Amino acid sequence: MKKTALLVCPGRGTYNKAELGYISQHAKDKTLLSQCDAVRAKAGLATVSELDSQAVFSRATHLKAENAAALIFAAGMQDYHDINPEQFDVVAVTGNSMGWYTALGCTGVLAPDSGMQLVTDMAQLTAGGAGAQFIYPLIDDNWQSDTERQALVQQQLLRHRGELFMSIVYGGYAVLAGSEAAVTAAMQALPVCDERFPLLLPGHAAFHTHLMQAASDSALSVWPAARFKQPQLPMIDGRGHIWPNLASDLSALQRYTLQHQVCQAYDFSKALQVAVKEFAPEHIILLGPGASLGGAVAQSLIQIGWQGLKTKQDFISAQQAALPYVISMGIPEQRQHVSR
Repeated sequence: MKKTALLVCPGRGTYNKAELGYISQHAKDKTLLSQCDAVRAKAGLATVSELDSQAVFSRATHLKAENAAALIFAAGMQDYHDINPEQFDVVAVTGNSMGWYTALGCTGVLAPDSGMQLVTDMAQLTAGGAGAQFIYPLIDDNWQSDTERQALVQQQLLRHRGELFMSIVYGGYAVLAGSEAAVTAAMQALPVCDERFPLLLPGHAAFHTHLMQAASDSALSVWPAARFKQPQLPMIDGRGHIWPNLASDLSALQRYTLQHQVCQAYDFSKALQVAVKEFAPEHIILLGPGASLGGAVAQSLIQIGWQGLKTKQDFISAQQAALPYVISMGIPEQRQHVSR
């Protein structure tokens, strides 16, 4: 009997050195890849195939905004088409930040070539934007809320009001963005923890803040609602709003995609929590590349005590099942559970 599944699409920063060759390794739908490559070639940009097949990972090349976005979109779309439909019935789709564009592709709102064009356009438009983005934990080692860290983050948001903003609510982490001066000052003020944080996200501007308004205006001028199609599956956006399949307001969907989520905070935790409550999937499938979504997904579930999850150890124990609740296609031993 088929299992129901929620599909989750990753955001920027998930194609790194370890993922080089990910697309060619798993490529089964050559038509999909050729469509994506054609869009890139027409624009005079390196194709996904060329980028993914390079012998050496280059931060300057692979993390460049329009390249990273293209690789992540193509990898996610490819993984979606590799899910075995005889084993899993995808009942809803959501994503984190740039993953919203991949969700549009997976649900048929945008065809693969249109989706590739959109992620390339948005990457180029937002890459030239002002500001920076960094991440900081709001939880302890056991994935429980840390009130002191939460208070410290709120202090920085208040101290730099109008210059620093909550960009993404990402499980147990806050992604903050704003002017370079505000980001630098906040990072210096926040105490170092886990020997990594606060962590500046390289190549990221002040995404999901009003500093992206110019990019939003430009996108709206070239991406009319007529280029969007009805979703074939329900989608949950960064507000926790559900876009129903075959019955969505496409003008509203266009405005949300190119305006709201570009310029306002993206609450990935809420999107995930609404999705599991409303659709009660038997499994959550995380598309590649990479496997970094797992922690944020687990932390979001712990926050609402989903299926009795209260701590990091609870989640780790639950994942020991023969077929884990959360299945990451970026992890080979988990991918084999879902691929054709």
